[in-house]
Amino acid sequence: MRVAVLADIHGNADALKAVLADASAQGAERLLVNGDVVNRGPDSVQVMETLLERPDVQFTLGNHDDLLRLWHARSTALPDDWLSDPFWGATDWSAQQLAQAGLLDIPAIWPMTLTLDEPGAGRVLVAHGTADHYRESLSEHTAPERVRALSRDAAGGPYDVLVGSHIHRPVHTVVAETLVLNTGAVGAPANGDPRAQYLLLTATAGGWVPQFRAVPYDRARVLRRFDTSGLLRTGLSAEIFREEVRTARSLYTPYWLWTEETGTPRTPASWAQFLSDRTTKTAPP
Repeated sequence: MRVAVLADIHGNADALKAVLADASAQGAERLLVNGDVVNRGPDSVQVMETLLERPDVQFTLGNHDDLLRLWHARSTALPDDWLSDPFWGATDWSAQQLAQAGLLDIPAIWPMTLTLDEPGAGRVLVAHGTADHYRESLSEHTAPERVRALSRDAAGGPYDVLVGSHIHRPVHTVVAETLVLNTGAVGAPANGDPRAQYLLLTATAGGWVPQFRAVPYDRARVLRRFDTSGLLRTGLSAEIFREEVRTARSLYTPYWLWTEETGTPRTPASWAQFLSDRTTKTAPP
């Protein structure tokens, strides 16, 4: 059996279309969408509709899928200052788009995890972050003791493979005798490779064999839609999301952490300062 595991589409319909075509060409028999279908990009509604039309798709819940529902409900689970901060304009825009299309609450039924269990190949646990939290990263840096805990189910049974997403870059490593994989991102990679990235898993008698796919697509189309859709006019966060698609680098999270550490307001001026500082630090001597 061959399974395509894709995640972090983030409202990028062109990247999703390219990955679906490639997965079909590679003979994928199942499609697992490992969270963060929506938000950041301009096409959250189109991406949801495309995936929901397919009978072969299973979903896990990602933090952005949940965030939009919580945001639209003005949930007390979110910090009060987020809801009044114009920096979150892009998130508010995407939530409204999904609500108007009647798609906002669909992710509420998506599970945190999915399991693959092919005879002879072993057991695979798939979660956007980890089984415990969709924002917990899974990578080569995850501590061995944490991997040991994650690789046991509630009854103590082992998982042979752990698959995560969330960090927007592929990972293939062995930690504490467990194969640890990360899918990378379809719509907003953060490893410097702008192609749409996903994971192909093939069940064999010797275990699950991973293959990381990186699919070219016309990024100019989605970059234009940031503007034509109206998303770019919602403010700074949309500009940062667009720049992440353009550069295939993580910018939003480092910028957020920088503003928190320095007590700097999140404004166009501080974004320009952040980019200037970042360029200076990474420039060759």
